[in-house]
Amino acid sequence: MKFSKLDKVGGLLGFALLLSLFSLPFVSLQPNRIMPGQSLGLLEAVSLNSLLPLLVTLVLTSLLCPFKKAFAARLLLIMLTLMTLMYTVGASATQLLTDASPLARISLNAGFWLAIFWLSLLLTDAAIKLALRPLPRLALVAVIVAAVTSLLAAGHWDSLSLLREYHNQTDFWRQAVRHLQLSLGSIIPAVLVGIPLGVRCHRSARLKAMVFPVLNVLQTIPSLAMFGLLMIPLSLLATGFPLLAELGIRGIGAAPAVIALFFYSLLPIVSNTALGFDKIDDRVLEAATGMGMNARQRLWQVEFPLAMPVILTGLRVVVTMNIGLVAVAALVGGGGFGTYIFQGLGQTATDLVILGAVPTLVLAFLFAIVIDTLIAILRGGKA
Repeated sequence: MKFSKLDKVGGLLGFALLLSLFSLPFVSLQPNRIMPGQSLGLLEAVSLNSLLPLLVTLVLTSLLCPFKKAFAARLLLIMLTLMTLMYTVGASATQLLTDASPLARISLNAGFWLAIFWLSLLLTDAAIKLALRPLPRLALVAVIVAAVTSLLAAGHWDSLSLLREYHNQTDFWRQAVRHLQLSLGSIIPAVLVGIPLGVRCHRSARLKAMVFPVLNVLQTIPSLAMFGLLMIPLSLLATGFPLLAELGIRGIGAAPAVIALFFYSLLPIVSNTALGFDKIDDRVLEAATGMGMNARQRLWQVEFPLAMPVILTGLRVVVTMNIGLVAVAALVGGGGFGTYIFQGLGQTATDLVILGAVPTLVLAFLFAIVIDTLIAILRGGKA
């Protein structure tokens, strides 16, 4: 067999998957939600009957990944392995808690999380090698999300400590909506201000020299410091003008979070807008002028469509950054998934921390993949 026919990336990821599952703890059996418990490997945590489907898919995946062929079959097999792994960990929790104390918890351990990570990389690698178009890539993500959601909705993971924490939090979906409100509530005004400002910076080198240093300084201020700096003037405004306090403009809550995230959002949007307009070929503008277009027509019919992929790249940075920073805003009463992260840290409840962290990561990823799809379509990729 020629070495050139081997897929070194796929083989390495497949080996890492097996190594993580069979050499690291798969789950932990804890006496309660706080105290550390006994770490159990995959073979210790799951009965042979429940483990057999996972073993079959793992063997097939590890045999197929090292070869540069059948990428479509590899993709389907990796998805099947992912779902089988999710099913297996749920079955493991149910079995381990059968004779355990009512307070006992089953927590996911390093072997499971690393296996999810390697399977995600294998999925990405297979999709790249298949050269999937933008919309099929998005459809692939939608299918995976729907499958995982169906598994969770069916209650198969209800024995896991992570899902017990979820069921104990009666306001989870309210906090999810709050997280989105804070993220999008800062992005929308940043877009409305940042894109026109970026266009003006493209037109005027003097304005650009004045605006960019200010935005760069704002970007370097740590998020906690920014929230703290905003609390003082907003508190004074709320005290001096009670109407503002009734509208929600206070030193704590959503106001400092939205304003801080607005400031952080400006630099990527303004800089990418200016860059997108700077990259437009002058000959294209000359051709548009020669066709009789005025300045307004050139702006909306030529310049904006050509600059839009670069502008969306900046928006992608802003969206993923803001979704993460909203978690920190929980420290100033902003709400969102960060509430669970800091509550979990205060209570040393790891699964409560994960309950806040994982949805934040998933939200950022989903928004990023949607924007990436739009960028690929606008740049001429076939849907």
